[in-house]
Amino acid sequence: MTATNGKNKIRYAVVGLGWFAQQAALPSFAHAENSELVALVSDDPTKNEELSKKYGIEHTYSYEEYEDCLASGEIDAVYIALPNHLHCDYTVRAANQAIHVLCEKPMAVTEEECEAMIKAANDNNVKLMIAYRLHLEEANLQAVEILRSKQIGEPRIFNSVFTQQVEEGNIRLRDVTGGGTLYDIGIYCINAARYLFQDEPIEVFAVAANKGEQRFSEVEEMASVILRFSNERLATFTCSFGGASVSTYQIVGTQGDLRVEPAYPWQGEIKHYLTINGEIQERTFKDRDQLAAEFTYFSDCILQDKDPEPSGTEGLIDVSIIQALYQSIETGQPVQIQTRDCHQRPTSDQTIERPPNDAKPDLIHAAAPSGES
Repeated sequence: MTATNGKNKIRYAVVGLGWFAQQAALPSFAHAENSELVALVSDDPTKNEELSKKYGIEHTYSYEEYEDCLASGEIDAVYIALPNHLHCDYTVRAANQAIHVLCEKPMAVTEEECEAMIKAANDNNVKLMIAYRLHLEEANLQAVEILRSKQIGEPRIFNSVFTQQVEEGNIRLRDVTGGGTLYDIGIYCINAARYLFQDEPIEVFAVAANKGEQRFSEVEEMASVILRFSNERLATFTCSFGGASVSTYQIVGTQGDLRVEPAYPWQGEIKHYLTINGEIQERTFKDRDQLAAEFTYFSDCILQDKDPEPSGTEGLIDVSIIQALYQSIETGQPVQIQTRDCHQRPTSDQTIERPPNDAKPDLIHAAAPSGES
């Protein structure tokens, strides 16, 4: 199925209008020339009314009317920005109506849900992409190339810290919605280690800490993780909802190292600090509209009938690792990972640059956590 409006544009419904959809996704359609925002889905009538006026959108739906949206003939694809525990249901329902799906990460909360999403997409011949925006972002893709070209020798160690303060009442702090540090921000560290090492972990170990604040009554305050890869390489990271905003990773090789800071932001400059034989080279990558790049890439996959690189399998692998990490936290033991083959990995060929998203919209019934998404 391709766009039916004759303009070679894929028509999107944005499903879920939380702070990230409002601040990052909706404004980015202005920079995605092959993508058009045509519908909004939310149970908040104020959001639907005010945002439809702001962006000139004719069609709005409640969650109860989701099937009507899918069957309307008005849309070709959905961007799902709902709480994690709803990703599977809303993806499968879209796929069953032959609608393509761009789903936020984590893909889902369990491996079984991920597999159901992949099956629904395959059965209905629709594209399913998981929204790993850094797979299209120049600084992270250049880090991949630095490692592939052996500029720092053989990569041996990955280490990352990703922390932010999340206020009480935020959905990220609720267990029932699939919250928690590993699902929400740890996934960035896991995914980066995988695309930088170009490999899958074979064993994982994790510990969680919680000093007993009320806001951390359902999920851990922080977690520290070790991932063992083949060739005896190690990736470690700590993620926290109770620390100041820090976002960085470092890869240490046999002849040098690369530090990326900030590593995972959705907007703003990103810096490389590359050290080879004691000499440091700095490089700054400009602010770009990462969500526009994502919509542009996914729309192109639909229009050209290409399989998206951040595929359902990519999302499934991260979720299976996160589940193993929580098992390790529970048992206090390392957990072996059954490695899955990931045939595609991001390369610099995927870099898409769009002008920065300078929009600073007033949020409607939504609060941004302090830090990145």
